Amino acid sequence: MKVRIFLASAMAVLALAGCNKNKEQGAGTAVSNETVTITQANPPPGGTWADVVNATSAGFMMGNPNAKVKLVEYGSLACPHCRHFEQTGYKPLVQTYVRTGRVSYEFRNLLLNAPDLAVSLLAHCAGPANFFPMSEVVYATQPQWFAKVDALSDAQKAEIEKMSSAERVVRMGEIAGFPQIAARFGVTPARARQCMSDPKGLERLLKITKAAEDSGINHTPTFLINGKVTDAASWEQLEPLLKNAAGG
Repeated sequence: MKVRIFLASAMAVLALAGCNKNKEQGAGTAVSNETVTITQANPPPGGTWADVVNATSAGFMMGNPNAKVKLVEYGSLACPHCRHFEQTGYKPLVQTYVRTGRVSYEFRNLLLNAPDLAVSLLAHCAGPANFFPMSEVVYATQPQWFAKVDALSDAQKAEIEKMSSAERVVRMGEIAGFPQIAARFGVTPARARQCMSDPKGLERLLKITKAAEDSGINHTPTFLINGKVTDAASWEQLEPLLKNAAGG
């Protein structure tokens, strides 16, 4: 889904389109890096680089900020293909490459629909330390909250259409049960409503998505290694590229 379409109607979620889009960005194309706000420069005592998470201007980075290999995923918490990577590639990526300091892993949101926006706002509000653990839970429960959205009646959809854009996002988040997930990571119900209706947070996520699409990145997941777009869409395709970039 293109950003201009998303901006025109956040309610495009009611169609729940798939997450793969037509590829316009070729492998090897360079994309500019983002600024990292380093609040953790080293692993905690007894910890590893996987315990280090810093915010960037476009997302959250886990691992050594000065790693030789910088992996970026443009993904969506509402994307089944991204969920597949989470289930098959996330753990070996972290255990084998990130925790050792050889690879840093940054996640940047490429928004697809209104539930994606709602849960992404909440995940960002949960903060750097909770972003990746909360994302794991969101992916694990994706079929369940998809089913809740799919179950909306025509009357409920019509009622939501009458709401303002901010109200729609909040309502879709509540229908999907996202505040309950966020509560597990310290986000109170009142804070959850505030986060899902935050105009600055909304603008930031939409700008990240638009900047990605303006660079030709328009499908999820898209993986970049050291600023260059790859053709990898799965862990089986991505790991050999990481090994090569890391020097074996």
